Amino acid sequence: MRILLLEDDADLAEVVALGLRDACYAVDAVGTLAEAEELLRTTDYDVACLDLGLPDGDGLGLVDRLTRDAGLRRPRRVLVLTARDAVGDRVDGLDAGADDYLVKPFHFAELLARLRALARRSEGQGSVLRVGDVELDPAAHTARRAGADLALTAREYALLRYFMYRPGEVLSAEDLLEHVWDANADPFTASVRVILSRLRRKLGDPPVITTLTGVGYRLEAAP
Repeated sequence: MRILLLEDDADLAEVVALGLRDACYAVDAVGTLAEAEELLRTTDYDVACLDLGLPDGDGLGLVDRLTRDAGLRRPRRVLVLTARDAVGDRVDGLDAGADDYLVKPFHFAELLARLRALARRSEGQGSVLRVGDVELDPAAHTARRAGADLALTAREYALLRYFMYRPGEVLSAEDLLEHVWDANADPFTASVRVILSRLRRKLGDPPVITTLTGVGYRLEAAP
């Protein structure tokens, strides 16, 4: 899952971005509306976490424009992160188009829980993801196949989680690079193939991730 984090407090942005990356999310962090809009014109995000009080304007305007400006790629979900805690502010944020609203200061565990809830809402999944005999628990950060624990690296786990949210969909290498890797990652899709090969080896037989030559990859229940 790739996240856009718009936060003008550099220290807070660094802490939140590091925590999210430790939880196997890909994160692009920016501090101004202009930077956020530049990314939103070229990059597809699963979630945007947006502050409201910013040095170059009000983030609420960006939340509203995401539903009206065809030049902006609206993330699947929008989460407002702000110090504005009045009921009216919450109502304004949700009415502008946000999917959730979290007031600062917040516990990081709650932010992670809300991100998991937004992912479930987007994909219609339960709290534990299951495809065939593969099971992934985003809250416990565990993955199993046929009841056996899988020892996955952070990138392997993030890749499997993205597949698990989209069972049966054909995902290109570019799709995977866009949503599982962030702007600091190796830009060559060969890195996708390397991590995918390792993940397949750990998942074992029979294979559950199939290759459609020239098209992409698909996660499906093993026969």
